[in-house]
Amino acid sequence: MSIDSDTCAILTGASGGIGQALLRELLEKGAKVLAVVRSPEKLDGLIAELGKANRKRIHVVRADLALPEGRRVVVSAASWLNTAPNLLIHGAASSSFGLFADNAADDVGRLLALNVSSPLQLTHDLLPLLRVAPAAQVVAIGSTFGSIGYPGFAAYCASKFALRGAFEALAREHHGESIEFLYMSPRATRTDFNSPEVDALNQSLGNRVDSAEYVAREILVAIGRSQRRLQIGWPEKLLVRLNSLLPGLLDRGIAAQLPKIQSHARQTRASAVKSGAIE
Repeated sequence: MSIDSDTCAILTGASGGIGQALLRELLEKGAKVLAVVRSPEKLDGLIAELGKANRKRIHVVRADLALPEGRRVVVSAASWLNTAPNLLIHGAASSSFGLFADNAADDVGRLLALNVSSPLQLTHDLLPLLRVAPAAQVVAIGSTFGSIGYPGFAAYCASKFALRGAFEALAREHHGESIEFLYMSPRATRTDFNSPEVDALNQSLGNRVDSAEYVAREILVAIGRSQRRLQIGWPEKLLVRLNSLLPGLLDRGIAAQLPKIQSHARQTRASAVKSGAIE
């Protein structure tokens, strides 16, 4: 599906690093965008930079997607598009880095609610509107950690594995229909989504880190091609395949990284204790 002036998009998590990059790219391609955020003020800088024409094609909605009333706000606001939305991009998400034993049970529940339940429930609520369009796409922004279980990210991995499985099932369930379901997997990306400890871990391990702008462009190219699955980055593409075929090989490789992972994860807990976030 081409992204152009006929595109009416709903973008959740629009104030995040990848979200803002996607928002800018969508507007530059002529799309009309309903930008869903929890803190609209985070978009003030981007909106101030937009030209008059682009500002006319963006409508910002404040909504907490973890709550039923937040999702109702989005469905109601979709009428602002004046035509049926034909692109829904789920970018809203939360991350968590640390040893699983140090995670609070409530924090795990909140992460799973936002990363899994919310996009699925919002998709369900918007299906009647999406079916009105001649062709529509629902896109989940996942993660490499939706294909590779990685120490220090157990809850986050669980959420992205679940989201990937759900979108794989939905793509097969709606095969031959006017709605496509796509799953996009960025690797490490340079945004505020990462804590300082995660940035330090990536640097320590020598992980390649993409810019949000690059990731947004890759995602939109994949959307234009109706590419059902996208894994961004090398060697991540190879590692995902190896984890599927020869998981023991990755077990050994990640085991060698474990001391560094544990060290940075413990620093996360130490920082939280120092800040008073946990006792």
